[in-house]
Amino acid sequence: MARIAGVDIPNNKRGEIALTYIYGIGKSSAQKILKEADISWDKKVQDWNDDEQNRIRSLISDKFKVEGELRSETQMNIKRLMDIGTYRGIRHRIGLPLRGQKTKNNSRTRKGRKKTVANKKKATK
Repeated sequence: MARIAGVDIPNNKRGEIALTYIYGIGKSSAQKILKEADISWDKKVQDWNDDEQNRIRSLISDKFKVEGELRSETQMNIKRLMDIGTYRGIRHRIGLPLRGQKTKNNSRTRKGRKKTVANKKKATK
């Protein structure tokens, strides 16, 4: 397995796909990296030599924010929104969807499991 940016990428996959295992690198970024490193997209990771791996490592470290650095930046952005009290920050704080979705029936991913609320009892005469 090749280790790039602290991530073991799979040997048996094409380079274009294997690089997407790194947080912060999608398919188009992977294609740009391989094009700049002058490596074919279809070449499997196990066929890369040490020189090619080093070129990819240096390109990623120089031009991309990946893994821990990117995660921490994202968390800092969310914390900043919560601190200044924006609408999005408040939605983050109370765990509701941020981008205008309806919440009556859906949004279980953000809200968590259902919390059943019992009906009020009717007063008897």
